Amino acid sequence: MLTFDELTALRDRHASWRLLRATNAPLVISFLSRVFVEENVRLITQAELVSRLDDELHALRTSLGEDAFPKSAAAYIADWASNDAGWLRLYYTQASDEPHVDATPALEKAAAWLESLRERSFVGTESRLNTVVDLLRQIVQGADADPDRRLGQLRAERARLDQLIARAEDGQIDVLDPTAQRDRYQQFSATARDLLSDFREVEVKFRALDREMRETIAGWSGAKGELLDHVLGDRNAISDSDQGRSFHAFYDFLLSADRQDELADLLDAVHRLNSIEADPRVRRIDHDWLSAADRTQATVRLLSDQLRRFLDDTAWLENQRVMDLLRSIEAASIAMRDKRVPLDMDLDAIRPEVSLPFERPLYALPAPSEIDSSIGDSDESVETGALFGQDHIDHQRIVAHIKAALAHRSQIPLSELLASQPLDHGLAELVAYLGVSEEGVDLVFDDAARARVAWRDDQGAGREADAPTVIYVRHEPAQSTT
Repeated sequence: MLTFDELTALRDRHASWRLLRATNAPLVISFLSRVFVEENVRLITQAELVSRLDDELHALRTSLGEDAFPKSAAAYIADWASNDAGWLRLYYTQASDEPHVDATPALEKAAAWLESLRERSFVGTESRLNTVVDLLRQIVQGADADPDRRLGQLRAERARLDQLIARAEDGQIDVLDPTAQRDRYQQFSATARDLLSDFREVEVKFRALDREMRETIAGWSGAKGELLDHVLGDRNAISDSDQGRSFHAFYDFLLSADRQDELADLLDAVHRLNSIEADPRVRRIDHDWLSAADRTQATVRLLSDQLRRFLDDTAWLENQRVMDLLRSIEAASIAMRDKRVPLDMDLDAIRPEVSLPFERPLYALPAPSEIDSSIGDSDESVETGALFGQDHIDHQRIVAHIKAALAHRSQIPLSELLASQPLDHGLAELVAYLGVSEEGVDLVFDDAARARVAWRDDQGAGREADAPTVIYVRHEPAQSTT
């Protein structure tokens, strides 16, 4: 339970509480939650957001009066993104010099809490109770290492399934009534939206790690090895934490083509039910999950990029230091050239070691090489088949094969493509698959999950290659949010 001191600290420091206490809280929450939460926008330029807020302010001033909101739209955006507020994040992307805007988890938490205050026409409890019982059953069964009890549970589950199969064979099928369908859909919609909002909080934690690493590198004066141990230890701590393992397990689930197809089919089937009042935010929630997960993974990749740049800069600085030392020695030598300064030095021996010239071997001319460039008559036939038997990789055929497979699917793994059309030219053709760069087709590499690719060479011998899991994703043009 929260104590008085903890609540006082939250009131003074937490951005969500500051938002609820703000004078313009209705404007901030209504506008930003509609743009970033309802429309699921995670990347918008500052100019576009200012333009949309200007239209919103014009409509409010028309109904409330010209003095309702005295500041300009740009001033409001700057205030909401300041450190005193913390409801927006202004940053620059690598591909553009124009500032971009994204919402912070504090905005989503405040909007979700206010959304929970609204009176609901239907409050489902049965599905949540079933979920609680299923979770408890999974915990207990998953933690039980007794083989006898596990076998008893599996046999009981098999008996229940046999009974359901027998009832279905007799034509007796238990169907959920419309109330139960709405109950479960309400819980699914709430859980799906909460999961999507959690990605912003996970991304914030990874950005905090990136910022901490940049600060450490900027003030580091020790050896590179110690810094690498420190930075890589922090990355491993994040990856090995409960949150890191849970995120990577979820990301692996999204990368599975079979599970993605199953999820898409389930969403289509649910939203075709007449008893369901469809929530437009969860209609394509699987695509929103994948996009949010990719943004989180991109934040993780910044850690590696920053570390590589540090190593490059350190090597350049070390070379520059060597050159500075050499120049200082030369300058000191020139300054002392005309000065008679007594020099004291230590000798390693009392006499020098002399190497006489005749003790060295004399130079010997290399033996000349005779080359006979004359071409005589010969009846021997020359085998020229190797000159014309070179393999040619048809990249257009590979691209056409991938696009044909993506015509009716949003994504397909490399293993399915090779199952339908095996490799004819071995490793060279596999490299061509991995290097496809075509408009409308994106490649997703998962180095954590490896795959074995097999083919046969010209002599019929089996060959294999270890490659990362590769998924080809059909790229859809981004829709405008204006």
